[in-house]
Amino acid sequence: MSASAPNPSNSLNERLAVVLAVALSLALIWYATRSIAALAGFGGGVIALGGIGYLLTRRDTPESKADWAMPDWSVTVAAIARPDAGMCITDRAGRLTCANALYESWFGTSQSPPKLDVDGASLERLTKAARTAWRDGMGQAEMVESGVGRWRVEAERVGRADDYLIWRFTALTVADPVADTARAIEGKTGRALGKYGIAAALVDAEGDIRSASPGFAERATGDARAVLVGKPFVSYLQQDDRERLTWAREGRRGSALTMYYVPVADPDAGDPDMEKVPSLMLVVDAGIAIGGGAERDAPTAAPHLEALLGQLPLGLAMADRDGHLLFANPAFMRAAGMEGEAPPTYPTDLVVKEDKGALSDAVRRYAQGSAASGDIAVRLKHQPDEPVSLSLAGVRGLGEAAVLLGLTDSTEETRLKRQVAQATKMQAVGQLAGGVAHDFNNVLTAILGTCDLMLLRHTPGDSDYDDIQQIRANSNRAASLTRQLLAFSRQQTLRPEVLQLPDVVADIGQMLKRLVGEKIHFTISHDRDLGAVRADPTQLEQVIMNLVVNARDAMAGKLDGHAKLTLSTRRVTSDAVRAMRSEIIPQGDYTALIVEDTGSGIAPEHLGKIFEPFFTTKEQGRGTGLGLSTVYGIVKQSGGFIFADSEPGRGTKFTVYLPVHHGEPANAGLLAKPEPKAAWSGGGNVLLVEDEDTVRAVAERALTRAGYTVTTASDGEEGLERVQAGEMFDIVVSDVVMPVMDGPAMAKAIRAIHPQMPVLFMSGYAEEQLRKEIHLDGVHFLPKPFSVQQISDKVGGVLGTAHG
Repeated sequence: MSASAPNPSNSLNERLAVVLAVALSLALIWYATRSIAALAGFGGGVIALGGIGYLLTRRDTPESKADWAMPDWSVTVAAIARPDAGMCITDRAGRLTCANALYESWFGTSQSPPKLDVDGASLERLTKAARTAWRDGMGQAEMVESGVGRWRVEAERVGRADDYLIWRFTALTVADPVADTARAIEGKTGRALGKYGIAAALVDAEGDIRSASPGFAERATGDARAVLVGKPFVSYLQQDDRERLTWAREGRRGSALTMYYVPVADPDAGDPDMEKVPSLMLVVDAGIAIGGGAERDAPTAAPHLEALLGQLPLGLAMADRDGHLLFANPAFMRAAGMEGEAPPTYPTDLVVKEDKGALSDAVRRYAQGSAASGDIAVRLKHQPDEPVSLSLAGVRGLGEAAVLLGLTDSTEETRLKRQVAQATKMQAVGQLAGGVAHDFNNVLTAILGTCDLMLLRHTPGDSDYDDIQQIRANSNRAASLTRQLLAFSRQQTLRPEVLQLPDVVADIGQMLKRLVGEKIHFTISHDRDLGAVRADPTQLEQVIMNLVVNARDAMAGKLDGHAKLTLSTRRVTSDAVRAMRSEIIPQGDYTALIVEDTGSGIAPEHLGKIFEPFFTTKEQGRGTGLGLSTVYGIVKQSGGFIFADSEPGRGTKFTVYLPVHHGEPANAGLLAKPEPKAAWSGGGNVLLVEDEDTVRAVAERALTRAGYTVTTASDGEEGLERVQAGEMFDIVVSDVVMPVMDGPAMAKAIRAIHPQMPVLFMSGYAEEQLRKEIHLDGVHFLPKPFSVQQISDKVGGVLGTAHG
């Protein structure tokens, strides 16, 4: 798109319009005044003003005009013409203004970001990147995927009025065995194979060559540099009436050939159809032997085959018709969980006992039948709970029938699946724990309140005093357990601050050293340039304390001078997170807290359960099993992630990732804030709304003893009816979750009648979470369970603030 130039005809029309207007004005003045002096004065004034305006417009320089010239988009397109990135520019309305050639090849010009033809998750990431760019000036989406490819996307706000977005799409490369194999046979690996007499070509499902080794090109055409891509593979071979295979160029006088193929599946194809995937075709002279000599029927090509398979990025092995494993390449042994070990005698030695028979039958079937391929699901010995797919292909032409086995290393995939499953399970358990803790808090509120009321009638020395104190102490202990459950379910009330992790560690450093003791070598280290994090310092201290105490206990049997405990903080960049390829941690900058010990370690069967409430490996009577679950909940509620890596007998490492804080979040005002303290002793009318009878009775008695006039209601609808009936109250004290009408709905309706009515909510849920959901200003919170004194003081503090 080019910029529009000034039109001379438009300028002339504007001048004629000005002259006509001046002439009409002079005519009107003459008609009205019939005075030459008035006419001359008006005309002189118009001429003077016109001259001043002309001089002012003449002062505009070419440079200033250029600043406000319309953009020439053809120049912009030339500026963004990059071969390594697809780029485009969109306006405020989301319209595509211009794009370079690479962007058009990927998406065309009929669609503009963020509304591109990509999958649902990618569309959400693009939309979020656009919102962030319009708000903050820069946004990004780490992974955008469609049928065409995968990209990392950046959006940047630009323009004189910040009314455009520049989008940059950078292609992401993914592991592709087909492309890796093509590069291998065209390069150094293919040249090395040629020295062994092996010619290799990658052939697609239609029989056309996708790539060929120099040795194949030389045998097929006589020129090692010949380009064979797209040519039919079979056109370079011929077969006589005795089914003897030779090179077509050499004719019947050529040496006999053996040929076999290896299906090469593309991992992006999901569960590929083996009849449609490309194949690696290997052509070997049948007469080649290790020591030379005449043509014979012995399987003399195996050494050359082993040289090829050892260099390919695929897990491949060869077995004979009797089921003996002839050889296996390093990739196969790594995928089988035996990296660095010698191949076993039989492939069945790799699988569990129950799968040995099926694998043995499959090897025999593919060795004796026609040249075919297929898959079989087996369970490997090193991971018996995760079935893997083992591909088998019959190989012919090596003197004796053989079977080619293919196995993909699924270690990383298995680890990611385990992490996702663990995160899903922890979320479900957290919801259950939070619900149990909330309901249990109501029971504890009634018990603690009743104990407090009974203690008001008993003094030390009474026969019942000690028993009541014992009940109260056990109730407080139970309340502590529910707080830990709420921490695990991420429903605690946090008071986050922007802080540095080394400062938190320094505050409790001396206490940690006393806890660890002198028999354990305890070291603390910190990286430089750590990013600040936003978290509750008190809760972070609890996280560190729990992890260090667990590490100390794990080394209880190794206090021989070799026990080591390391606490460190590390800087983790977004590039490092990308390299981790984790599906759990979003890409970004993090500050990591690492606690590592040389203790007894955690058994693999226990590693997935250590964060669950009440799970513990300690002996009975030592610990409740809530330490690590509390750590997990605090870390997750703070926006972080925690992982455990352990090897039995060698130690355990816990790594906590906390996102680096960049400025104040938009919802900072919704976070929990300390209530201002104000003295109040004037009593007042209280509307108490609570559906639990025992809690309502305790709260009513506590407030009545404190001098308040209390009116009770069993649900929100009854409480609202009291207000609508004209009863006057100084404060509403209400539960949050109730049948019929809940507390927030009732409070909104009451505020519509009395806008300044103070509201105090009683709840066992996290305060900041309630503030986000309630959307009411000027409300206060009292966590359950509470004592008689706490509810009285809280009501007085709220009234003091409202009337202060």
